[in-house]
Amino acid sequence: MILINKYFHSFFIGVTTQFLLTFMINKQIISTTGLSRLCLFSLLGVSCAKKTAPANAVSEMNSRPENKKPNIIYILTDDLGYGDISANAPKNKIKTPHIDQMAREGIRFTDAHTSSAVSTPTRYSILTGRYNWRSPLKKGVLWGTEKALIPKTRETVASLLQKQGYSTAYIGKWHLGWDWPYKNDKIDFTKPVANGPKELGFGYSFGHVASLDMAPYVYVENGMPTSQQIIQAKGDKGYGYYRGGEMAADFDIADVTPNFFRKASRFISEHANKDKPFFLYLPLPSPHTPILPTKEWQGKSGVNPYGDFVMMIDHYVGKLNQQLKELGIEKETMVIFTSDNGCSPAAKIQVMKDKGHHPNAHFRGHKADAFEGGHRVPFIVKWPEVISAGRTSSQTICTTDFMATSAALCGADLAEDAGEDSYSLLPILDNDPATAFERNYTVHHSFDGLFAITQGEWKLLVCAGSGGWSYPREKKAKEIKLPAMQLYHLTEDPSEKNNLYFENKAKAKELMEVLMKCVDDGRSTEGAKQQNDAPRRGGKWWQLENMKMLYQTEFAKKQ
Repeated sequence: MILINKYFHSFFIGVTTQFLLTFMINKQIISTTGLSRLCLFSLLGVSCAKKTAPANAVSEMNSRPENKKPNIIYILTDDLGYGDISANAPKNKIKTPHIDQMAREGIRFTDAHTSSAVSTPTRYSILTGRYNWRSPLKKGVLWGTEKALIPKTRETVASLLQKQGYSTAYIGKWHLGWDWPYKNDKIDFTKPVANGPKELGFGYSFGHVASLDMAPYVYVENGMPTSQQIIQAKGDKGYGYYRGGEMAADFDIADVTPNFFRKASRFISEHANKDKPFFLYLPLPSPHTPILPTKEWQGKSGVNPYGDFVMMIDHYVGKLNQQLKELGIEKETMVIFTSDNGCSPAAKIQVMKDKGHHPNAHFRGHKADAFEGGHRVPFIVKWPEVISAGRTSSQTICTTDFMATSAALCGADLAEDAGEDSYSLLPILDNDPATAFERNYTVHHSFDGLFAITQGEWKLLVCAGSGGWSYPREKKAKEIKLPAMQLYHLTEDPSEKNNLYFENKAKAKELMEVLMKCVDDGRSTEGAKQQNDAPRRGGKWWQLENMKMLYQTEFAKKQ
């Protein structure tokens, strides 16, 4: 893939640099600890950034032609389960040939996780590289009229890439809050919103504020509503469920997903083959409710409308990838495809199971849960210039890792208070055996704000029930006197059926201490301690208090 004559110069400098570093260490001019802080990689045109370009990152940065910054497209589906992609579950009934083609042309991750089992928190973590529970939102999601969750002072992937010369765009579902202007206690749709995508680094933005079943239903482009003509929508029930509320005259709720892909196509066309690379964040509102496949897709899956909706999304993903080929920018464009959490019960999971389709595959639970079905998601990366085709990785990764990956792509520094829980995926994408992927453990979070942690083959849930919506919910779990915590060996028991908590309390204690240190440090990456944000509206972080109490009652006393 890499021609020797093209890269001989970089190789020679790399070897020379390594010799100089070794000499300096042996002569005690610098220490191995201090080595990671030196920016000697500037000799290679690479920053030795904290977390993004460690001392062993030379090969990962040099394997890309001339260290060229790739275009980046991040496609985030909404409530798509791990088993909804036929590349992950070939025996399932919904077929996704275009997403499967992405997997054949790139790398498919089998152990990828969102930071949370619901929407808003996961989106927060994707853009900030910080666990969502460190923000003021300690449980649940934001509604359509709530204020911005991400402050303008926090670095995001978009602001980072914008500083690195990228044209940046957000097109889709935001669900991170922005500040609506008000007049007489009502939203004034004639005025621009504040503290939205534009203020967080997106040069172009077009989308709606929350989930597609939450009012107001209004497109906002570059901070300004696209229509001031507002009607009162009645809402709907069933698969097409959405809440009643304010809706703009130009907002066709069934056309929202196709419209976002049309806008994305236009942005790509306008920015292809330019001097500046581009970053397109494309968070879809589908296949979340309202489940509204367009007419040509209705009945196609043979499963239910949700299955049809997934097939429609697959079709548009195929069109986007085809466009990259036709524009001649496929090789230099990294495309990421994933979901914000597992499949939701609103998709009628049991109906699908009765027809032989298991949207969350063999994993227990669904959206909102601390169980694997809540946060283990499809994750595919295609980048022909670097990633060899047809690869599969079983490394445990998290959607927080996008920030450090983006920084490493550019050789950019991350400040101490940025990307606190983000690890670069480049060692995996480059398939470089000399470079280790640094993530040691992953913290999960449920709708109720309850914690779980995975390290190696083991997973600890700091809750008696699901932590979310599936049976048993926490109140019920306590009523029937289930153990206060759950410990599973995921290699032997991926469906989380056999709770080993009482059999291996030592392991549970070990994981609990790793988790509590992670919370207390304000970060999971190396660096100075950071502060977690206080709960919004002056509330209590009762989930953390509960965890500390459990530690005292379960582990502090002699076993």
